[in-house]
Amino acid sequence: QVQLVESGGGLVQAGGFLRVSCALSGSTFSTYAMAWFRQAPGKEREFVTGLNWNRSKVYYADSVKGRATISRDNAKNTGYLQMNSLVPDDTAVYYCAANQYGSGSARGEYAYWGQGTQVTVSS
Repeated sequence: QVQLVESGGGLVQAGGFLRVSCALSGSTFSTYAMAWFRQAPGKEREFVTGLNWNRSKVYYADSVKGRATISRDNAKNTGYLQMNSLVPDDTAVYYCAANQYGSGSARGEYAYWGQGTQVTVSS
């Protein structure tokens, strides 16, 4: 059974830096594409960034391009999202998602989801 657990996040000041982690268990992490989505209060869950299983494709939403970096450490079964120059509009629950041998920016492409971690950016 594949499980994803996010960690990190919390309260960050505007202009600051964020790093959240996503640990996958129950399968071979290196064969999974991973992505980050976020959902702000009253809004739809939106794609942030994604990285396919062999690192040959990476995607970023326009809203975070140049500020976000997605990475993975297959030896640790963990993926990461780093963001800098945070703004209050980045406040949301951040979810990691994974799918074996997948890639893409659509929610429906990812079969496995973490429980989410809250990120709040104060102005």
